[in-house]
Amino acid sequence: MSKKPDILIAATHLFAAKGFKETSTAELASIIGAAESTIFYHYKTKEEILLAVLKSIREELLHEFERHYAEEQFPNGLALLEDTISYYFQLAGAKPETFQLLHHRFPYELATVNPVCRDHLEAIYTCFIDLFETAIRAGQKDGSIVPNSTRKSAMIVFAMIDGLVRFNSHQLYDAGALYDELLASCRRMLGSTANPS
Repeated sequence: MSKKPDILIAATHLFAAKGFKETSTAELASIIGAAESTIFYHYKTKEEILLAVLKSIREELLHEFERHYAEEQFPNGLALLEDTISYYFQLAGAKPETFQLLHHRFPYELATVNPVCRDHLEAIYTCFIDLFETAIRAGQKDGSIVPNSTRKSAMIVFAMIDGLVRFNSHQLYDAGALYDELLASCRRMLGSTANPS
């Protein structure tokens, strides 16, 4: 049985907790109960492990959102947007290591010299922004959100939400305490005073 999934799970936890440079492949091998050669059988370098982790994060988070949306019905685009905001917070709480890793500095430093890393990070954030843009576009179509630049609005909404999640990741503030104010700010920015439900 392949150790690849175990390597990616353990690497996500270690990179999130310790950082990239501070994580050794020997420690990673110890956590998964395998020889270090097993790690290098699957991945040539630690950098390659990080790239695989980022790819896995994108696939996993996109799958989570797709599954969530398949189970829900929304009366309008504003309700979809607010649910997307809420679910983003839920995922961040359920998968703290994933978001801690995304909020570390090292992936972005690597992205400046590694185009594959940059592509993975862009794909992750594009995926999130697309979800918010889809909701905003739906709200503009049904009248629950006023017409405006959907992409720019989605990027601003996402930046506010992810900023609060970063506060949580770094244990600076409780993002949940600001949730109602965040929704109110999004409604004001998008020109909506409608009740989402």
